Amino acid sequence: LTSMQPSGSTPCPCPSFKLREVASMYFTMIAVFLVILVVALQGSAPRGSDFPYKVPLDPQGLLELSWNISYPEQAVHFQLLVRDLHFGLLFGMSDRGEFENADLAVLWSDGHNSYFGDAWSDAKGQLHMDSQQDYQLLGARRALEGLYLLFRRAFSTCDPKDYLIEDGTVHLIYGILEKPVHSLQAINISAIHRGLQRVQLLKPNITIPELPSDMKSMEITAPDVVIPSQETTYWCYMAELPDGFPKHHIIMYEPVITAGNEALVHHMEVFQCAAEFDSFPHYNGPCDSKMKPERLNYCRHVLAAWAMGAQAFYYPEEAGLAFGGPGSSRYLRLEIHYHNPLVFKGRHDSSGIRLYYTATLRRYDAGIMELGLVYTPVMAIPPGEDAFILTGYCTDKCTQLALPATGIHIFASQLHTHLAGRKVVTVLARDGRERQVVNADGHYSPHFQEIRMLKEVVAVFPGDELITTCTYNTEDRSRATVGGFGILEEMCVNYVHYYPQTQLELCKSAVDPGYLHRYFNLVNRFNDEEVCTCPQVSVPQQFFSVPWNTFNRDVLKSLYGFAPISMHCNKSSAVRFPVGTAAQP
Repeated sequence: LTSMQPSGSTPCPCPSFKLREVASMYFTMIAVFLVILVVALQGSAPRGSDFPYKVPLDPQGLLELSWNISYPEQAVHFQLLVRDLHFGLLFGMSDRGEFENADLAVLWSDGHNSYFGDAWSDAKGQLHMDSQQDYQLLGARRALEGLYLLFRRAFSTCDPKDYLIEDGTVHLIYGILEKPVHSLQAINISAIHRGLQRVQLLKPNITIPELPSDMKSMEITAPDVVIPSQETTYWCYMAELPDGFPKHHIIMYEPVITAGNEALVHHMEVFQCAAEFDSFPHYNGPCDSKMKPERLNYCRHVLAAWAMGAQAFYYPEEAGLAFGGPGSSRYLRLEIHYHNPLVFKGRHDSSGIRLYYTATLRRYDAGIMELGLVYTPVMAIPPGEDAFILTGYCTDKCTQLALPATGIHIFASQLHTHLAGRKVVTVLARDGRERQVVNADGHYSPHFQEIRMLKEVVAVFPGDELITTCTYNTEDRSRATVGGFGILEEMCVNYVHYYPQTQLELCKSAVDPGYLHRYFNLVNRFNDEEVCTCPQVSVPQQFFSVPWNTFNRDVLKSLYGFAPISMHCNKSSAVRFPVGTAAQP
């Protein structure tokens, strides 16, 4: 009764039968199947090693999802642990976590029998049974901790109602049925307890490198913090390396999560502070507090980053991330994002990140390079846009000057925008042609940012170009969004992790400011409302005064698409390689 698309890229022939015609028989079979399985398999919990990836779906930890990936089969196997089952649940995927136009697996009970089926919701949130059943139920197991449901789903199906599982972020949604329902259509999704969780479902199939015998570990953890009783908190804690700590290589890191707080610790980062300061003040408190010392803003060099659902991060066996020794600050800043939507009070937390390091230095130091757009207001997004595109370039001139003849190897990537970002992609171009996708996230969320190991290492040679494109949505904004550091300003960045480390730390672009000035003059010529282009008026103020009609929007898009760019090709000392202004590739 289930038709799956075959693995590989060949489109599958869609089935001609209609499952609705056999729905009654199908659901009766499933009901009996569930009862038999639950009775027969009581107490036989699945092995955790069978499902290496795990994430809590809800803040209380009532629903826990584990999964594994079969790239040969092009399928994901899910294991859903339901700790306190009432009358069923919904689990599925949607474009950005909405319950409308969602692809769902539904387990429900009428109080006598249980039913499982593949369903979809329409634009109004009404549930419908799918004519093609692509969530394939494999089993149900009762254990002391709750009910385990095991099911399978192909990455891609022929079904237009199904979600296409791709690389990058996936918005998982869930709902809990607390009352019996007599049919699928009777489920009112607006009246149930529900939520969303973001994960990277398609983890790369990485071979874990052999770890050295002299490997040591260091935990950078919060000191028994009482998690504030509010939905969102960013907590900052300063830590120090020992006096005289020599140069080491970080070769892996992993999260340390306080038991019971798995659903509250959303993401964490460890930053190293700037070496130009001899000391940094101690601090342990909210990152946005007025009591936070201003100098902590100079702790921005990422050493490690983890987000919910991620596992341990391994460096390639040829490289490690250097820390300690001359020219390296002893001071580290831990930042933890607590997501506490149920506003729990009095929860203590000592979570953080465990760094594994070695004194036996590997062949190469790993480096981190910024690609994308310069943080400047000359790059702006008009209000009311559903998918506005901005592109930043690391040009062939820059890589020609800055990269070694043998090239560099990118092995990981962290994409970054602020709140309006919806998609990010970086591609490698050579000889004027796009050759390879470095990293892409078509369902990117600014609320879920992690360093992701790439499925395959990307080699970049002198003369190559790295092009980073971000797509933004400003439908909820009434004035232009300009580039900058503020949370309501925007960024378009890909922090690529590579080896061997070079002097090139930043390879980004922005539109040439002279051409933007011409844009504002053109707006004045064709509009009644004047945009002041006087030198004393800032670029943001000029953008804020633009009347955003169709003409002004289209001309700005054309400007960003064709005008010359100002190239920033910077060394770690902030000194630029001499590349200047360039035509767009």
